[in-house]
Amino acid sequence: MLSRIAESLFWIGRYVERADDTARILDVHVQRLSEDPFAEEQLACRSLLAIMDHPAPPTEELLDRELVVRLLARDLANPSSIAGSLVSARENARRAREIVSTELWECLNTTRNEVSTMALALIPHDFFAWVRQRAAVVAGIMDSATSRDATWHFMILGRSIERADMTARLVTTQARLGVAGPGWTTLLRSCGAHEAFLRAYRGRADDDRAAGFLLRDRLFPRSIVAALTQADAALRDLEPAEAGRGAGDEARRELGIVRTELEYARLDDLLERLPEVMERVQHACSRASDAVKERYFLAAATTSWVGEAL
Repeated sequence: MLSRIAESLFWIGRYVERADDTARILDVHVQRLSEDPFAEEQLACRSLLAIMDHPAPPTEELLDRELVVRLLARDLANPSSIAGSLVSARENARRAREIVSTELWECLNTTRNEVSTMALALIPHDFFAWVRQRAAVVAGIMDSATSRDATWHFMILGRSIERADMTARLVTTQARLGVAGPGWTTLLRSCGAHEAFLRAYRGRADDDRAAGFLLRDRLFPRSIVAALTQADAALRDLEPAEAGRGAGDEARRELGIVRTELEYARLDDLLERLPEVMERVQHACSRASDAVKERYFLAAATTSWVGEAL
C-alpha cells in the first residue's frame, strides 16, 4: 500500500474519533455549566481548553461556554475542533478514494457537507448528538463493510490511538476539577458506558469503580486499556512477520508500557496520581503516533497537507 494511502486511512480513523470524543467531552461540560448556576464558568472553560491543548484567550478577556463551543466545535479551519475534524476526515477519504469504499466515502462526504449547517442550526446538545450519530455510522461501515486487511488495520489503529488519548483527556477533566467536576456517573454516560458499568458491577456503583471501569475494563471498547489493546493488535497485524525490530515495535512498546501500568497497578495508587497517569497515556499515544508515522508514512510526510493537532 502506498504510504500516502496508509496515512490517509490512519487519519480518517483519528479524525472521526476525535470529532466523536470532543462532542462527548463538550456535551458534559456545556450541560454542567448550563445546569449549575454556581459553576465558575471562566475557570471551567479555561481548564477545558487546557485539557484539549487549545490556546486560551488572555486572562483579561471574557471566556464563556459560547466561545468554547465556537472554538472547539464549530471552527471549520481548526483540525482539532469537531467541524474541522469532520472536514479533515473527508479530505483524507478523498486522498484515499481508490481504497475507501463508496459507502464510507458517501457517508463522510455527506457529513462534511452538512456539518457547517448543523453546527449553526442546532443547539449545542443536539449538535453533539448529531456528531455522535454520524461517527457511529462511520464506525458501523468500517466494522461491517471493510475487509480485515491493511485498509481496516490502519483505520482501526488511528481510531484506537485517538480513543485512548481522548478518554484520558475526559478522565483528566474529572481528576483536575474534583468535586467541582461533572462527576464519574456523568462521564460514564458521556462514553455510553453507564449501563455497561451497572451490569458489570450489578448496581454496586461508586466513584472508584467508575474510574476503574473507564481506565481498564478489558471488555468495554472505550476504556483506555481496551483501546490500547486494539491499537496493539492492529500494529501486530500490520508488522511484517519477518520484521524483528523497527518503529512498529517502538509504537507497541510505548503503548504496552502504559497499558501494563494501568492493568496491573493497584487502583488506589492510580487514582491517587490520576492526572499524572493520564498525562503519561497521552504522551505514549503521541509517541506511538510518531513511531507509526516514521515506519509507514515517512515517504508521504513532505507532501501531506494534514497537520497534526492535539
